[in-house]
Amino acid sequence: MPVPAPVQVRALRKVYGEIIAVDAIDFTLHPATVTALLGGNGAGKTTTIAMLMGLVTPTSGEARVFGADMAHERYKVLHRMNYESAYVDVPMRLTVRQNLDVFGRLYGVRALAARIREIAGQLKLADLLDRPYGKLSAGQKTRVSLAKALINEPELLLLDEPTASLDPDTADWVRTRLEDYCRSRAATVVLASHNMAEVERLADRVIMMERGRILADATPHELVVRFGRANLEETFLAIARRGAEEAEMRP
Repeated sequence: MPVPAPVQVRALRKVYGEIIAVDAIDFTLHPATVTALLGGNGAGKTTTIAMLMGLVTPTSGEARVFGADMAHERYKVLHRMNYESAYVDVPMRLTVRQNLDVFGRLYGVRALAARIREIAGQLKLADLLDRPYGKLSAGQKTRVSLAKALINEPELLLLDEPTASLDPDTADWVRTRLEDYCRSRAATVVLASHNMAEVERLADRVIMMERGRILADATPHELVVRFGRANLEETFLAIARRGAEEAEMRP
């Protein structure tokens, strides 16, 4: 039997009352790729990611991860994926080691103590393992969040603004680690970010969403050429502003 793609989305739709958050979208993601999911506020990015994680049930259509229907079978594949967001903290009172232990157990990581030592060495956390998470600096917390996201060596990694509010040096450090991880593990990465320089550096492919639909699906360079802009940031701004203007015109 053929191996299913890491992510397969077919006619995926989510409606809240009269609001269509995601409107019958389709895409397939492959191993060893980084795909950026872009769009202005209300474009449908967060809802799409939530359905990929099995946290939101689609109104219709399906989101499959490693062949499992995430609306009904997410328990089959959750151990093969992980999520990281700059806006989600781990428990403040627990030490770094305790936090990694908790999340490692949730993901069923074997030889967990050894895995914690390994990832602490990779992400320069060895000296911080027994410090409370709440006592760490912003950059240190980011490294812990990244360690949490990689603790189970996920084959699918979902990232929501992974470098938001970080200084340029720390942000560059995080991006380098993500690039290394994707290459070394042939992982599939989904990146939601408003940092277009970050997207141009990390993403092989951009799925641009607008009002719940896929407006474009191409490489960053192809998008810039298609919309006749100088770079991806100008392309993103043009699309976002057009969407806002159209929304103001609707009754």
